Amino acid sequence: MRDRVDVRGLVGRLGRGRGRGVAAAAVLTAVLLLCHGVVPNAVGGLGSLLESFLPWLGAVVVVLFVLALVRRSALALVALLLPVAAWTYLFGGLLLPAPGPGTADLVVVQHNVSDENADPAGTARALAGAGPDLIALQELVPPALDAYERTLAPDYPYRAVRGTVGLWSRHPLADARTLDIRPRGITGEWSRGLRAEVRTPRGAVAVYVAHLPSVRVGASGFSSSRRDESAALLGDAVAAERLSRVILLGDLNGTVDDRALDPLTSRLDVAERGVALSFPAGFPLARIDQVMARSATVRHLRVLPATGSDHLPVAARIGLG
Repeated sequence: MRDRVDVRGLVGRLGRGRGRGVAAAAVLTAVLLLCHGVVPNAVGGLGSLLESFLPWLGAVVVVLFVLALVRRSALALVALLLPVAAWTYLFGGLLLPAPGPGTADLVVVQHNVSDENADPAGTARALAGAGPDLIALQELVPPALDAYERTLAPDYPYRAVRGTVGLWSRHPLADARTLDIRPRGITGEWSRGLRAEVRTPRGAVAVYVAHLPSVRVGASGFSSSRRDESAALLGDAVAAERLSRVILLGDLNGTVDDRALDPLTSRLDVAERGVALSFPAGFPLARIDQVMARSATVRHLRVLPATGSDHLPVAARIGLG
């Protein structure tokens, strides 16, 4: 009899519709999570802006949960199951524990070191201290470049630098060359991409290092046309790569959920585990420093301690099996 009364009470509360506004917001949040691709970019880049911060819709769910409790609304609590399930489906796997030792053939570090970094030698020592096989850097400018080269040389005897991007490796490099990802309208010195073949004990891997143009958020909305064009050029280069194994390391100025990076995410796999928010370093809101791979597996991502940059370094474990 008690169980029957409880059920009737729940049905009664649902029927009265207490918390309808919270329930409607919960359903809308679930729709945005699962159908973010239908939000148009034509108006101020709204779609890309939403996708850049998509995981943060989980914070909206928490706020709605508190409101549902305050309203004592069973309707709202039931509706919240929808965005919880959607968020878990999209991002829950990233929160799983890192795979055990021995599951990675390569450890790589990706870092935009900042052209205003006051301690390049200290930054280089910190990155090398993580023990990676490969280190990819962006915003390399003289005289800081000399400090990175001197500090990394003992442990990373192989390097390739093109413009403001560079790759340091424990393994031999071959066929290093500049990658042309310059958008139209940019003149003067501008070299932000390179491709090199890394000869690992498990075979050759084509490694791409890139720094895509920045995006802007202003009164007119989300401006990303140059970033988007550069991403398309980088995607074309990856598609034409003759080696089967590819690793992309870069500051892509976009998250893997942003549709503008589809030329890359449609051709390369992203990390299986690890959130690794990398920017801004003081209060990270998004991971715009990426590690992706083809015919290889990015098993786990993590951030390293802050350096003198406005980005956090990102370390990844990669399986080549």
